Amino acid sequence: MTLTQLRYLVAIADAELNITLAASRVHATQPGLSKQLKQLEDELGFLLFVRKGRSLESVTPAGTEVISRARAVLAEANNIRTYAANQRRESQGQLILTTTHTQARFVLPPAVAAIKQAYPQVSVHLQQAAEADALDRLNQGDADIAIISTAGGEPGDGIAVPLFRWRRLVVVPKGHPLDRAGRAPDLAALARQPLISYESSTRPNSSLQRAFAANGLVPDLALTALDADLIKTYVRTGLGVGLLAEMAVSSLDEDLKAWPAPAPIAECIAWAVLPRDRVLRDYALELVHVLAPQIDPRALRRVLDGNQVAAWPLPPTWESLTQTITV
Repeated sequence: MTLTQLRYLVAIADAELNITLAASRVHATQPGLSKQLKQLEDELGFLLFVRKGRSLESVTPAGTEVISRARAVLAEANNIRTYAANQRRESQGQLILTTTHTQARFVLPPAVAAIKQAYPQVSVHLQQAAEADALDRLNQGDADIAIISTAGGEPGDGIAVPLFRWRRLVVVPKGHPLDRAGRAPDLAALARQPLISYESSTRPNSSLQRAFAANGLVPDLALTALDADLIKTYVRTGLGVGLLAEMAVSSLDEDLKAWPAPAPIAECIAWAVLPRDRVLRDYALELVHVLAPQIDPRALRRVLDGNQVAAWPLPPTWESLTQTITV
């Protein structure tokens, strides 16, 4: 039994038993992959898949158990390689970040630039996704770090490190009736306006929906999007009042008027969610430190290694943090 055979086995399972697709993903030929699978089954003494002609129809009960254990073996083998690379102080590799548009567009650029300056041979890959999808990618091993936000408790997946606190802003074009009123709108005033916000605001349990419901109000969501720039674009057309992250509004948006969202709309916390039971490269943890300089890198490593219980300091506000991570 070899690691290559186990890798091929897992690839077949992840390709939904499509051997051609699995072979392309592991850069093998279809006959070569099939041969390795047959040799593994011969060694084990039982079939891992139910076959129909030349195709694989389903996974046998024994195959399900072997695939699960193969994943664990491959994960530990990768942990050993990563640990060894850290010990050798290797400065090349890749860093895969999965995050929302707002974080990728307005938060990560200076932090990624700092990592690229310190580790020029590291390639960084950004995967933009909704927050639930970002956590799924992390859990499936398709990303090294997920950077997301919540308005409540910490994310339940992985090891969540609080980066900073941020608030939402109410945004309108200058000259809008709310602008002419000369004061920040309250929640009741917003309930009378068509709103433009993030796609997540449509969920009944979203913090925005909860804030309105707690005050006996129902928001009129005229348009939602994943992209903060799109939200601002449609605000400029006069379609509605924007509700978006403070990071997405800057002095360049001089044609817009912005206020802090009413107090019932809770502030959010941005988190770096790291995978459990997976060794990360040193440059991945350095990125977390750049985004959260209040976190002791040694304490972070001890928490990841299971040698210390997480006791993170209160994260700073985005406004105060920008002075630290901007390059």
